[in-house]
Amino acid sequence: MNNGQSALEASIEKRRTFAIISHPDAGKTTLTEKLLLFGGAIRLAGSVKGRKTKKYATSDWMEIEKQRGISVTSSVMQFAYKEHLINILDTPGHQDFSEDTYRTLLAADSAVMLIDAAKGVEPQTIKLFEACRLQQIPVFTFINKLDRFGKEPLDLLEEIEQVLGMRSCPLNWPIGMGYDFRGIYDRRNNQIELFKGDDEREIIPAIGSWQENTEVREFLDNTQIKQLEEEIGLLDIAGDPFDQEKIDAGKLTPVFFGSAINNFGVQTFLDQFLQLAPPPQPHKSNQGYIDPAEQGFSGFIFKIQANMDPAHRDRIAFMRICSGQFQRGMIATHARQGKKIKLSQPQQFFAQSRDIIEEACAGDIVGIYDPGIFQIGDTVYEGKPLEYEELPQFSPEYFAKVFIKEAMKQKRFYKGLKQLAEEGAVQVYKSFLNGSEDIILGVVGELQFEVFQFRLLHEYGAEVILERLPHRLARWVRGEEIKTQELKSMNSLLAKDRFGQLVVLFKNETALNWVQSKNPTLNFVTTNREPLA
Repeated sequence: MNNGQSALEASIEKRRTFAIISHPDAGKTTLTEKLLLFGGAIRLAGSVKGRKTKKYATSDWMEIEKQRGISVTSSVMQFAYKEHLINILDTPGHQDFSEDTYRTLLAADSAVMLIDAAKGVEPQTIKLFEACRLQQIPVFTFINKLDRFGKEPLDLLEEIEQVLGMRSCPLNWPIGMGYDFRGIYDRRNNQIELFKGDDEREIIPAIGSWQENTEVREFLDNTQIKQLEEEIGLLDIAGDPFDQEKIDAGKLTPVFFGSAINNFGVQTFLDQFLQLAPPPQPHKSNQGYIDPAEQGFSGFIFKIQANMDPAHRDRIAFMRICSGQFQRGMIATHARQGKKIKLSQPQQFFAQSRDIIEEACAGDIVGIYDPGIFQIGDTVYEGKPLEYEELPQFSPEYFAKVFIKEAMKQKRFYKGLKQLAEEGAVQVYKSFLNGSEDIILGVVGELQFEVFQFRLLHEYGAEVILERLPHRLARWVRGEEIKTQELKSMNSLLAKDRFGQLVVLFKNETALNWVQSKNPTLNFVTTNREPLA
C-alpha cells in the first residue's frame, strides 16, 4: 500500500457521518447543539422558544423555521472532536417532511434515535426508524429528559423491542428520575456519573460493592443503591449482551440515558458513540459496492437548496463523498449528462454559515455551487465511470392544483416551481387528457404546501393559490404497452412527472384496484425509480 492510500484511509477512518432522528419536541435540536458545544463549534447553544425570544436553533436557518419553531429541511454541521471529524445531518422531525429525512439517511452511515423518556416511542419515531431499517444502518438510541419524570427505563426498553422490533442493549443506566435523578451508571466502564446540576458532573469508579463504596454512599441512599444493583443485575442476566456485529447490522441498538437540556450524559454518549459507530461505508453503484478508500473520487447529490443566502440567490447541491479525495477546482464527470464539470467553490457547512474548503474525503458532506445542472440523486465521479443508486421519490398523500395570482409574475413562478421541485420540496405533475395541462403539486404532508407558498412568495416574489384535490395516491405506471385511455376512470387523474414519466393519481385504494384489474399487464408502483440490480 502506498503512502498516499494509507494517509487517505487514515483520514476516512476518523470520519463519523450520522443523522439524528426523532419525533418533534423530543429534544433533537438541544442534543445537536450540546454535541456541537463539546466540539467547540459553538460557545452558546441557541434555543427554540418561540417568536418573541428571537433565539433560534443553530441548525434552523430558514425564515419559516424561525417563525414556526420547527425544522422543515435537513441541515449539515461539521466539527472536530478529539481525534474524529464529525458530520451531523440534522433532519426535520415533522412527519410532513419525512421524504427529505429519507434522502438524508442515504447520506449517513449511522443514525442517532432520540426518545423522550416521558413519551416513549412516538409515531414519527416509528416512521423514521423504518427508513433506517430500509438502509440497514446502525441505530444508536439516546433516551432524553431524565430530569423529568417519565416511563420506567425497563418499560422503555420493552417498548423499543415491541414497537420497533429492535433488540436493545443499555450501555448506561439511570439512577432515579425527575427531581430524584442522581446520575447514570456506565456499564461499559463500571463507573457512576453523578448529576450535580448546572452542567456539573462527577465520575466515581464503581469498584467492589456499592454498599461499601464510601464515595457512592455520599451521594446515593440505601434505597437508590439497592434499586440500582437489582436493575443492573437483571440486565446482566436477562438483557441482550453487547454485540458489535449485531449493532453494525442494525439488529441491536445500544441505549444511552441522559438529559440534553442539562448537558448530562451527552459527553458519555458522544465518546462511546464515536468508538462504536462505523466510519464511512461502501455505497452501492452500477459497478458494485464502491470502497471509500478507492483512489478515484466519487459522490452523489442527496439534497439541493436554493436561496440559502437570500442576498445572492444562490443554489447549493449537497454531495456525499463516497470514495477518494475531493480537491477544490477539480474536474469531474457529471454521470447523468456525461459532461466534464469544474467543482469550484466547494463549501462545508455549519447550518447557514459556510466556509470554502480546499479538500475533503469519503464520508464528508460538501456543498458545491449549482448553476442549474444537478438533480437529486446525480452521481459525480473522477476516473472510471459509475453511477450510484438513484434517490427515489415516493407517492405523495396530498395533491393540489397551483395557480399564479398575478399573471405578470409567471416567469418568477416557473423559476421558483422548477427550483423547489428540483430541491425535492414538492413533486410537480402536469395533467393531460382533460383538455388542459394543469400544474399539480404532490406532497407527503400538508405543511409542505404552506412552506411552498411561503418560499415562493418570499424567495421568488410570486404569490400562488392552491386548489386542493381529493386524490390520495400516486402510482407510476410500468409495462410494455401502456394505453393511457384505458387508465382513465372517474376516480383517477392522469399526469406526467417532471421527468416525463406517466403517473396516475387515485382518490383511494378502491379506484386503484379497479384500474389494476382492468390493466393486468401493467404494474402500478409507489416510487419513480428502479433499484439497481
